[in-house]
Formats: sequence, structure tokens, C-alpha cells
Amino acid sequence: METKKIIGGAVKILFPLILGGAILWWMYRGFDFSRIQHVLMHEMNWWWMLLSFPFGILAQMCRGWRWRQTLAPVDEHPRISTCVHAIFVSYAVSLVIPRIGEFARCGILKRYDQVSFSKALGTVVTERAIDTLLVLIITGCTLLFQMSVFGTFFEKTGTSMNSIWHQFSWTGYLVTAICAVAVITLGHLLLKRLSIYNKVKATLSGIWQGVASLKDVHNIPLFIIFTLGIWISYFLHYYLTFFCFDFTSHLGLSCALVTFIVGSIAVIVPTPNGAGPWHFAVKTMLILYGVGDEQALYFVLIVHTIQTMLVVVLGVYGWAALSFSRTHSHAETQSETQSSY
Repeated sequence: METKKIIGGAVKILFPLILGGAILWWMYRGFDFSRIQHVLMHEMNWWWMLLSFPFGILAQMCRGWRWRQTLAPVDEHPRISTCVHAIFVSYAVSLVIPRIGEFARCGILKRYDQVSFSKALGTVVTERAIDTLLVLIITGCTLLFQMSVFGTFFEKTGTSMNSIWHQFSWTGYLVTAICAVAVITLGHLLLKRLSIYNKVKATLSGIWQGVASLKDVHNIPLFIIFTLGIWISYFLHYYLTFFCFDFTSHLGLSCALVTFIVGSIAVIVPTPNGAGPWHFAVKTMLILYGVGDEQALYFVLIVHTIQTMLVVVLGVYGWAALSFSRTHSHAETQSETQSSY
């Protein structure tokens, strides 16, 4: 049993690294990396990159402030500083093992402010549900207003949606629909007989309960401001890097929004900070907007690397700040709540 746990743990660590590394190797095979130094020193406007940093920091801080709000309805009141520093550390830790940061930040609150680990983890589910809903809304709007770009993508890849639909008769549509219903029904019956069904059902139930619990959050307008602040800050953190390079500075907000959304979806793939999938997705969309293949490779490699370094720096700072922080008892954290917000 111990051997299986060790192997399982090693796979969780190595697989994301191997996957991300394989995608990057495939993208950058034959690439002249010596040009990167020239681009960094002579072709890149570092002032815009530096200007983007505060928004990257603000996004994580807003997440920490919002997290504290979601803990209040379950009678947990950690210090604001602990929540923010925990977020800093969680992002850095996730660079080693994707998604482990969610557990790490809950553990930090447990250690320093005596917050219930299970309650903290429950609020993380709530946060993720809200963020997923918001990203879906933004994605839907982006697809609606930038449909021509995706049409170009299908045209360049030789995939015409119209030609696919025209190959179907009404009988074909009916048979396809019946088959789809049959597959879904069969899958439902099979899952119902497996233990994983109950786990999935419990997870979805937990997400719903988490979203429903938002009605108990104090100061809903402030919660909305923090939520919008997170994603607006993330977007500006990314968008301002367009002005670092001549070949992206003219692309505008629409291109930035499309590539931002595509990149946000790509990071769902479990690799360190989305390395690999993010590079491929953003690079592909930049090419559709007229950026050269080599220039797009420069952009994704430089921007992702520098922003990842910022995550590391914030993580180190958060860890150092927590190291010098005095552990509070549950009573102390509750007494400090009176002066918060």
C-alpha cells in the first residue's frame, strides 16, 4: 500500500511536468533561443511589463480579501494578512504540483489562525464555482462578438462547420440525437453503479451549496467588487504586456480578450502555471490575428516566464511574512473581526 502511495504521488508530480515539457519541446523544437536575449535587451519595452506587475499582485490580493468574506458566514474570521499571504504561497506551491495550492492555503489558515480546514476547503469550492461561472459568461460574450476569428480558424485548419452540417440529412440529425441520448443514458446507468457516481454527485451538490451560501455573505456589493477586481486585474496584468512588443502593441482589446479567455481555459490542463497548453493556445490565437509564428513564440515564452517569476517572488514573500507572523488563537481572530472592513 505504501509503495502504491509513493508511486501515485510521484505520478502526480511528474506527469504535469512531463506533459508541459513535452508540449513546450514540440512548440520550440528548432527554435533559436539566442534571439530571446536580443529581444529582451533591445526589442522589449520593460516599462510596460513593470506596469503590469501591480495588477498581477492586486489580483491575488483581491482573491485573499474575497476569501475572507466567504469564511465569515461559516463563523471563521482569519486575519486579512494571513488570507493574502496564504494566496501568495498557494500560487507558488501550485507551480510544483498543480492544484495542491488549494489545500496548502487552507492548511496555512489552520496553522496560523486556527481556521477549520474543512470549512476553508468548502469556501474554496464556492470561489471556484463563482469564478467558473464568470469565465463562462465572459467566454460566451467573447465568442459571440469575435465569431469571425473562430471562423477564420476553422477555415485555415480546413474545417468548415457549414460543410459538416450540410453532410447531414434530417434522418442523420435524428439518428445522431437518438444515439447521443442513448450514450448519455447508458453512461448515467453505469456511473450510478459505480462508487464514483456518489462522489461526483456529492461534489456537484457541494458546489451548489457553496454558491447558495453566498446569500449569507456580508456586504454582497463588496464581494462583487472583489470578484470583478480579480479578473479585471488578471486581464490588465496580461493586456499591458501587449505594449511591450511592436508586433502586439497594435492588436487592441478584442485580441487581448480572446487570447486571455483562451489562455484561461487552457490552464485547466494540469501543468505548472499552465505551461505548455497556455503557450500553445495563446500562440495559435495570436497567429490568427496576424502575428508572425516566430514573434508569437517570443511573446508567449517571455510573458509566461516573467509572470511565473512574479508568482514565485510573491510566494517567497508570503512564506517569509507568515514565518514572522504570530500564530493567533480562534478567540483572537474573532476579536479582531470587529475592526475589519
